[in-house]
Amino acid sequence: MNETSNLPRGRKVLGPQRVVLLASAAGLGVALLVAGPSGYLTSSLPAWAAPQHAAENFGAGPASFADLVAKVKPAVVSVRVKVDQAAETMSMNEGDSGAIPFAPGSPMEKFFRQFGDAPNGMMPRHHFATGEGSGFFISADGYAVTNNHVVDRAKSVEVTTDDGTVHTAQVIGTDAKTDLALIKVDGKSDFPFVKFAANSPRIGDWVVAVGNPFGLGGTVTAGIVSARGRDIGAGPYDDYVQIDAPINKGNSGGPAFNVDGDVIGVNTAIFSPSGGSVGIGFDIPADTAKMVIAQLKEHGHVTRGWLGVQIQPVTAEIADSLGMKKAEGAMVAEPQAGSPAAKAGIEAGDVITTVNSKAVKDARELARTIGEMAPDTSVKLDILRKGENKTLTVTLGQVPNEQQAKAETGTHEDTPRLGVMVEPANDVAGSGGTGVVVTAVDPDGLAAEKGIAAGDIILDVGGKAVANASDVQKAMSAAKAQGKHDVLLRVKSADATRFVAVPFAKG
Repeated sequence: MNETSNLPRGRKVLGPQRVVLLASAAGLGVALLVAGPSGYLTSSLPAWAAPQHAAENFGAGPASFADLVAKVKPAVVSVRVKVDQAAETMSMNEGDSGAIPFAPGSPMEKFFRQFGDAPNGMMPRHHFATGEGSGFFISADGYAVTNNHVVDRAKSVEVTTDDGTVHTAQVIGTDAKTDLALIKVDGKSDFPFVKFAANSPRIGDWVVAVGNPFGLGGTVTAGIVSARGRDIGAGPYDDYVQIDAPINKGNSGGPAFNVDGDVIGVNTAIFSPSGGSVGIGFDIPADTAKMVIAQLKEHGHVTRGWLGVQIQPVTAEIADSLGMKKAEGAMVAEPQAGSPAAKAGIEAGDVITTVNSKAVKDARELARTIGEMAPDTSVKLDILRKGENKTLTVTLGQVPNEQQAKAETGTHEDTPRLGVMVEPANDVAGSGGTGVVVTAVDPDGLAAEKGIAAGDIILDVGGKAVANASDVQKAMSAAKAQGKHDVLLRVKSADATRFVAVPFAKG
């Protein structure tokens, strides 16, 4: 993930229910829960799917999906992997006796911890475990797509085709950031294959999912596209297609087809209180998959453009404090030292509003847009800086391996008091000598609600640098005199710098 930002402490994206990946583990025969827009479907359906008397029977579904399934099912495979757990650190679901691994510190490992699918502590295992998922051929010479979490760290990979033939496969490349992988079966040049859809699906379009749930193989389910652009908290590239076709553990890496038999998405995760399907599944969109798979085939890995900024959304409070009419764009909390952004003159407090004249809706969209570009690409950015519009040209770098991006979200609280005590950073050893250090926080005050904690450093208030408590008060008074409802604080914590919009006290 290409850009970094800050998540508020304790953020829960989808509530207490769990979002789980869909691979299953065989081990001792126990399935695991671990890591892992709208149109009328009448005359636009292909002939085999069109309902009789559609004009009189508005809303009726296709009479059968049998012809579609017969067309695409031979291209769908079951994927079975063997993982050597010796010297690996595994994540295990409560009560399970085998595991599918994921890299410690990876986005997936953090994702599962956030939603409660990883236990307290990690357990080293010293035996082989098997796992099962799904996949699909995209070429006659044996290239197939699956999920990264299905084949991650696999010592061996086997695919079983629709006719029951078992083939050995090799992993060509993986991309943990999108959870995609490319594998290859050698020895034949006439595998049945499918292609990715050229157009994005509409909400309400039919969708057919084919995969290997619970190791059963070749299972078909149908439903509709429920939503697009879903963010499930896995990272800044979240742009999932939500479908209601039932999918379960073991469906990971399998395809979801439109009525033309083209792949609109790769089944990856489900939203479920119990681990089983409740009709809320998430697919990696075809356009994302096409881009990633092409790079994996050519290079074995994915390279992404890197801007090098910590970013956060422009909330209504921040927009008001900056005099913006709409809460749009991505706010730069801090450019990283030596990054392309810093070299181009991007500053903390800038709001990036367009990339190559295309409007930036929010921080997530900026991260995805930049991430889809190649390193060394020249990009024109329109920014808002202290009320003035400017245009900068940036030459993107390549995402460092350790770089990750998250999109911070904030909520407006109507608490009237800030509730902090501060000391000049010059008087606090180890604070860097810039700004004021928060030495105490009222747990019922606004600062606590906004995630400000003792030890944080307030660098500037309302765009003005502060060095003591008096500076803070003067800057807040000046912002209020300008008719602002909120004042913007730039706050540095142990791991990142962010902007916090603080509403003024009432009365």
